[in-house]
Amino acid sequence: MIDQAFACPIRVYVEDTDAGGIVFYANYLKYMERARTEFFRSLGFHKPALFDGLQFVVKEIDVVYHHPAVLDDLIDVRVMPTKLSRVTIEIQQQVYKEDNLLAEGRVKLACVGVEAKRPKPIPVPIHNALNNYIC
Repeated sequence: MIDQAFACPIRVYVEDTDAGGIVFYANYLKYMERARTEFFRSLGFHKPALFDGLQFVVKEIDVVYHHPAVLDDLIDVRVMPTKLSRVTIEIQQQVYKEDNLLAEGRVKLACVGVEAKRPKPIPVPIHNALNNYIC
């Protein structure tokens, strides 16, 4: 379990599942994305501030699946930043149903300029907030 992680509750709907009522594997990536967005929002960085000429893009992602979520489950998607550089942030994420680990992943995000799609430094207020969370 990630200590002091941000947690985002998500309900599994029909649209998330396959014909057997099991969550389609790619939807875990959507759940993780949603939780990261809510994590940034919890730090006070809403879309206009976060995307003012810059955006975070996924540079790397690794996911390990342990157990399936099923229709109508209430899951917790946890977010914990672990590494920070001038341009990138690495985040550990876990998906739980109660005390059962369903999936876990590592996501590396890069800050890029919207126009040229080239690396740019993470803005100081965002960098400081992330650094405070990591330390």
